[in-house]
Amino acid sequence: MHTTMSRLDELKQQSRDYARVERAIRYVVANRHRQPELSEIAASVHLSEYHFQRLFGRWAGISPKRFLQFLTKEDAKRRLSECANVLDAALASGLSGAGRLHDLLVECEAVTPGEIRRRGEGIEIGYGYHPTPFGECLLAVTQRGICALRFIGPAGRAAELRALADEWPNARWVRDPQRTGALAARAFAATPRGRGRASLRLHLRGTNFQIKVWEALVRLPEGFVTSYSALARSIGHPGAARAVGSAAGSNPVAVLIPCHRVLRSVGDLAGYRWGDMRKQALLAWEAAYAQEGTREAAC
Repeated sequence: MHTTMSRLDELKQQSRDYARVERAIRYVVANRHRQPELSEIAASVHLSEYHFQRLFGRWAGISPKRFLQFLTKEDAKRRLSECANVLDAALASGLSGAGRLHDLLVECEAVTPGEIRRRGEGIEIGYGYHPTPFGECLLAVTQRGICALRFIGPAGRAAELRALADEWPNARWVRDPQRTGALAARAFAATPRGRGRASLRLHLRGTNFQIKVWEALVRLPEGFVTSYSALARSIGHPGAARAVGSAAGSNPVAVLIPCHRVLRSVGDLAGYRWGDMRKQALLAWEAAYAQEGTREAAC
């Protein structure tokens, strides 16, 4: 309990920091052609260079300069090309890749056809709102696993909960922050800032094709990216890149099903359900720490 609470406190601070970090990322992306200095980036979020350095280090665990190296399209393109063989190996072995700093063990269980027809009838869903390193989230869980993890958008908590409840209209909804908070802490302890391993079960509501895409996404190596066409080929549907993109876009569990690791074949970082800046933050965060993990493994 003490470890969980400590991690929750850390997540609260990171969540508060994220809004400013996102604004800084937005500024860097808009001005990357001229590579702004740290003092200029700090000024864009109304902080001194010293205080921005401290805030950024607290959020990311690494320096702004190092983190920002992973925010360019060129880096995304490089990782896109590198992932070709890595993805095939990961999917073939069922493993997430040797270069990961931390392993996240995620098991997927699909909602049965009968449960889909009943639209959640007889199912109790606990939910809660929790801080994460990428802003506040809504996490929901059934007896069989996490059924949703959504970042809170500009419309606020109530709107996000209504949208989720529409997907399970006959379920019984119970606010249960203690239970969902423990799951949120475990989920985000498995990001590069975390420690050790986490094993989480997902309870997914989707078509057979969507489930297949989501399971393939779970096996994507941290720190790498792929394209919709490559992901389509990897699941045996080479002509279904558009359908794969649609399935990725309807992913109900952000981060744990890492749809943020899928790019257009040209390396375009746009088109993330939870915001393009959040996608860039996630990718740069993972790339930085995956590289650190590779270096540590080599030592």
